[in-house]
Amino acid sequence: MATFDYDLFVIGGGSGGVRAARISAQHGAKVALAEEYRMGGTCVIRGCVPKKLMVFASTYAEHAREARDYGWDLKEGAFDWPMFMGKLRAELNRLEGIYRTNLEKPGVEIFDARATLEDAHTVKLSSGKLFTAKHILIATGGYPFLPGETPGIEHAISSNDVFLLEEQPKSILIVGGGYIACEFACIFNGLGTETHQFYRGAQILRGFDDEARGHIAELMRERGIDLHTGCDVAEMKKQDDGRIWVKGSDGRTGVYDQVLYATGRKPNSHGLGLEEIGVKLGRWGQIEVDAYSQSSVPSIYAVGDVTDRVNLTPVAIREGHAFADTVFGGAPTKADHDCIPSAVFTQPEYGSVGLTEEQAREREEIEVYCAAFRPMQKAFIGREERVLFKLVVSAASRKVLGCHIIAPGAGEMIQLAGVIVKMGGTKEDFDRTVAVHPTMAEEIVLMKQPVRTA
Repeated sequence: MATFDYDLFVIGGGSGGVRAARISAQHGAKVALAEEYRMGGTCVIRGCVPKKLMVFASTYAEHAREARDYGWDLKEGAFDWPMFMGKLRAELNRLEGIYRTNLEKPGVEIFDARATLEDAHTVKLSSGKLFTAKHILIATGGYPFLPGETPGIEHAISSNDVFLLEEQPKSILIVGGGYIACEFACIFNGLGTETHQFYRGAQILRGFDDEARGHIAELMRERGIDLHTGCDVAEMKKQDDGRIWVKGSDGRTGVYDQVLYATGRKPNSHGLGLEEIGVKLGRWGQIEVDAYSQSSVPSIYAVGDVTDRVNLTPVAIREGHAFADTVFGGAPTKADHDCIPSAVFTQPEYGSVGLTEEQAREREEIEVYCAAFRPMQKAFIGREERVLFKLVVSAASRKVLGCHIIAPGAGEMIQLAGVIVKMGGTKEDFDRTVAVHPTMAEEIVLMKQPVRTA
């Protein structure tokens, strides 16, 4: 019977890998984890956490303007980028320390090194050390994709680089139309940077509800973002003053302090030695796994963005926990990827759970309940910005198949609505619920007549 150095060796110290390592160790396994950059992965170091803190920072200028309209005697100042970045980096250091502590408590051995695979049971560290493990878990996440064929692409930055900028750009071009691109467009616009956005598609936020996509695009433009759809970057050149000249595919030109590409992410599987030992990869490098996160090589598992299933931090955590319970906890567990709530932290936010109107109508007959209106807080001071509440309902079962909210705090609201949709709640369940008045959210239980059927 073979003996191994570890029961489990985890490659990647992000949310999914750390959860899998910690729970496996709590189940009694001997566990090691290798991380080549910083503990915490994309979410903590260069994704959700720093981005959300930037979202918070970017909202206060508008809050101050609204406060004056409400009667407060406030003077608007400038955003102190160096001060904020200093506090941000200190917070990320604190969170990284917590991740390390949470691994060390149950006895996980940590290696600050790059790890690759020698064979189905052997890991090689960049230090040259070799270790064997009965099971190996790949949790290396994803990386920002920049199109290498674009002339001058070397002058652009990715979303990873935003948190390393020493100065706030006075102007920025953001390339892309997904949630990362739209969030950063709103962030920089809110911080006072002149913000432009190119997206080659017909409408931003592909894959989300069409009506919601159009609503957000309209609001972004109203807030001052120079958003151009059907437009891509044709070429870029760096000028003598350090700024970047850009020519668009539609012929327009502009000069910007920074060009940020947010054109998607790819699974971070390259160079790990996976293909050499027979692990099956998909077209974009994603590790193909079954419902229990097991790859084509029985001793190799994978969770999180490197599998390209549902690329969200809470999903990676669920997958990592399910893996640990399955392999070391004696409780085979599949991660549930159905009906996952999510939020896009634009301004205002977009929260969604379940099906879009387009997806639902392909499956069955539906009713659509929708309301767009100026909320009390905005209407009182003459703001035209509208919120949107939308329910997609099965005509036959009456179940709410999808819920979509565009409003301040939509991310908080959709978490609660997600429970109802996940439980299979019906439109009549919403109707029976008494409204909380006066709130924006009461609209979700007040929409009595469908605006259309399909």
